[in-house]
Amino acid sequence: MPQPSPAPDRFLDLLRRRIVVAPMAGGPTTTDLVIAAAGAGALGFLAAGYKTPAAMTAEITEVRAATAEPFGVNVFVPGAPYPDAGRLARYLDSLGPALGDASWDDDGFDAKVAALLADPPAVTSFTFGCPPAGLIRALQDAGSAVVVTVTTPAEAKMAATAGVDALCVQGYEAGAHRGTFVNDDEPGRDHGVLSLIGEVAAVTGLPQIAAGGIMGPRQVQAVLAAGAVAAQCGTAFLRSPESGTHPLHKAALADPRYTATTVTRAFSGRPARGLVNGFIADHVDAPPAYPEINNATRPLRAAAAATGDTERMSLWAGQGYRQAAELPAGEVVDWLCG
Repeated sequence: MPQPSPAPDRFLDLLRRRIVVAPMAGGPTTTDLVIAAAGAGALGFLAAGYKTPAAMTAEITEVRAATAEPFGVNVFVPGAPYPDAGRLARYLDSLGPALGDASWDDDGFDAKVAALLADPPAVTSFTFGCPPAGLIRALQDAGSAVVVTVTTPAEAKMAATAGVDALCVQGYEAGAHRGTFVNDDEPGRDHGVLSLIGEVAAVTGLPQIAAGGIMGPRQVQAVLAAGAVAAQCGTAFLRSPESGTHPLHKAALADPRYTATTVTRAFSGRPARGLVNGFIADHVDAPPAYPEINNATRPLRAAAAATGDTERMSLWAGQGYRQAAELPAGEVVDWLCG
């Protein structure tokens, strides 16, 4: 039977050790990673992005069979199709042959939500936007707490007004895709996580899960001291054996030739932080066309991985990536907890 909706203060009961393992779509997040996180007392999130609703449901079933501890599922909120076909075509032409279909899709949003309503996890989180208040309430009534990723105080206020239980406050330091509600270049979207915690607290008292370049216990302590209720870490787990990160990607995190990260649209059409490589350097003019560019470059990225060409792979990583250790996920949780 569905359980009563968790109130914001009861959301804290799901955070035994104040560590959240980020949902990392595209391969890094596996059921083994979420299960290991749960065993270590952290709250792990399955990444439903880029998966079919059936694959998402199968992963939920697998995690439930392995642990009675709470976990979450993250879903991407779809945006609108990119309107400038000419600009998109010019960018795709610059990438060469062997592209995929540069089509728009909603990542199976409605079917995923329906499945989560029918069999709710402890937490459902959303990235790239805030779902309607009615959907949030339906998930809460089904027994799932609702979290929305925000990158600005304005987004936080919108999510609070919609009735969410907590916020994932994502600083500019974070690896992979920025969780912005809109895909544009307006100023004011480059908040560091520590300053963002305070700015969000000024507009809402909702619990905050801090994300962005948190790689060790001192950074965990810093965000908790700033007012967050938990620290969300993704890059810190990329080299763990339970992670599904490609071996070449894992190796690149420790490779001395990769010396910096940057935010780019080159691979997907949405701003995302990764290791600076040749593809990023050669394609600084990518338009804000997501998921069209992401779908088009998927074969290029797969071919690069198959041939060992890390200069054409999307090597997502947050600031501080050099601290990512090749340790089991449970040991990483212990390290982060100090």
